[in-house]
Amino acid sequence: VALGLALGALALGALLAFMARTLPHAWLAEVFVAATLLAQRSLFEHVHDVAVALKGQGLEAGRYAVSRIVGRDPQSLDAHGVARAAIESLAENFADGVVAPVFWYVLLGLPGLLLYKTINTADSMIGHRNDKYRDFGMASARLDDVLNLVPARIAGLLLVLAAPFVPRGKPVAALVTMVRDAGHHRSPNSGWPEAAAAGALDLALGGPRKYPGLVVDEKWLGKGRARAELADIHRALHLYTVACLMQAGLVIGLLWLQA
Repeated sequence: VALGLALGALALGALLAFMARTLPHAWLAEVFVAATLLAQRSLFEHVHDVAVALKGQGLEAGRYAVSRIVGRDPQSLDAHGVARAAIESLAENFADGVVAPVFWYVLLGLPGLLLYKTINTADSMIGHRNDKYRDFGMASARLDDVLNLVPARIAGLLLVLAAPFVPRGKPVAALVTMVRDAGHHRSPNSGWPEAAAAGALDLALGGPRKYPGLVVDEKWLGKGRARAELADIHRALHLYTVACLMQAGLVIGLLWLQA
C-alpha cells in the first residue's frame, strides 16, 4: 500500500509537471502546489503561538499550544518542558517540513515533492507502530526515514551555519553537539537538527519524555541547560529564520548555476 501511494504521488507529480511545461500559464499551478506543500511559515507561527501563550496566559495555555505540535503528554510538562518541547519540534520539523520538501523538489521537481509529502504525511498519521496499522505504518515510517536521510543532515548543517547570527549562538558547539549526540535520538534523522539546535542555543534537548500511556527514557542532546526559558523559544525562532534564509539562498544559487 505504501509503495502504491508512492507510485501514485510520482505519477501525479509527473502529470502536473508535464502540464506546467506544456499548457499556457499552467506553471502557476506548479508554483501554487509547491508553495502549499512547504510548511515554513506555519511552523514558525505554531511555535511562536507557544511563546505568546506562555507569556500572556500562563502554563495551561502554553501546554495547550504546544500540544498542537507535539505528541507528548502536555500535563507532564512544566514551563521549561513546554519551551523545550516547542524548540525540539521546531528543529525536527525544520528538517522534515522545510528542508526535505525543498530538497526533493529541487532534485526531482513536483514528482519528488509529492512523493515526499505523501510518505511523510502517511508516516505522521499511522507511522507509529501500532497493531492496527502495523504493516502499513512500518512501511511508511521506513520510507520516510530513507527520504529524510540526506535532508536531515542538511538541516543540521544549516542550523550550525545560522548559529553565529543568533544572540549568544554557539556555532562550534552546534557542530560538535550534532556530530556527537545525533545518534542518541531514537530516530535516525531527527537527532541531527535537534542536536545542532541544542548546541547552538546552549541547551539540553530530548531526554526523558512522557507520551499518553508511554514513558520514553532517552539520552540528552547537548550539555547545556535543560531548563529552557521563554527567551530560548524566541532565540530558536531566530535560528530557524536565518536557516530558512540560508536555504533559500542556497536554492537560488543552485538554480542560477543550472541556468
